Amino acid sequence: MKILIDKYIPYLQGIVDHLADVSFLEPGQFTPEAVKDADALIIRTRTRCNPDLLKGSRVQFIATATIGTDHIDLDYCRAHNIRVVSCPGCNAKAVCDYVEEALNEMLRLVYHEQPLDLSQPLPGYARLSLGVVGVGHVGRKVARMAMDKGFHVVVNDPPLSFNGDLSRCDVITFHTPLTRKGDYPTYHLCDAKFLSRCKPGAFIINSARGGVVDEHALLESGHPFVIDTWEAEPNINRKVLNRAFLASYHIAGYSELGKLNASRTCLSELSKHFNLPKRVIHHSVLTGQGDTDPGWLKRVSDQLKANPANFEQLREQYVLR
Repeated sequence: MKILIDKYIPYLQGIVDHLADVSFLEPGQFTPEAVKDADALIIRTRTRCNPDLLKGSRVQFIATATIGTDHIDLDYCRAHNIRVVSCPGCNAKAVCDYVEEALNEMLRLVYHEQPLDLSQPLPGYARLSLGVVGVGHVGRKVARMAMDKGFHVVVNDPPLSFNGDLSRCDVITFHTPLTRKGDYPTYHLCDAKFLSRCKPGAFIINSARGGVVDEHALLESGHPFVIDTWEAEPNINRKVLNRAFLASYHIAGYSELGKLNASRTCLSELSKHFNLPKRVIHHSVLTGQGDTDPGWLKRVSDQLKANPANFEQLREQYVLR
């Protein structure tokens, strides 16, 4: 049995090596030649699993250490009896923390205070409304966090309408998957029409998937925004980068706990599928070395704006918070 694993998925090396013939690869090394005699793949979003990669292979199991599956041709996999596993909810807390820090930076801007004590709700919170689009694992946490801070929160989970007036939201944050088919596709959900209904000057946050927000429409709208996921990663739009209030390199969900949850899920489902011995990844692997001090997102943003061509390198070298 042969298993190919993205080398940037943490905590698996030394755990699965003796269970089968295991190779840890760079994302670019997942080629048709490499996977043709593999039984299982454990990947991230950088590996597109489609007929170009999978045709003629013996792959029967794909685990992606991510929430989304838009990088996997699910129809092809179903037609060829390839089981696909993702990790919904694995990094929900990490993304919620990202949105919270983005809100903190916005409020620092509004209050013109450095440092600003955000440990307690401020009087100004009660005057602010947050719209949450997509109320799954992440969206629910974001809504609860914002309510605890004192925001007025309105939610939207397509196909439902906002339980409030979109034009009154001071901030709108997106937490949907990226879908292009079905009754309610989310591709360019935030388009020119959507933005025209928003309150002038409302902040837009996209830490969901690149493509949920139409970047051209966002630029044209004049809305301030925070962006973590991009339409053409890693070749990001420099105009969007320069205009962003805060910008990051797709690391909203990059926490040690989130990665641990994802790796555990992938390992567990792999073992079940192939009836392999159960292996456990212990919490002792967590180091707590990442930057979580106030202002960490601003520091990430400054880093990307100074080195836009190094988007992928910055992402791979990011120390999990």
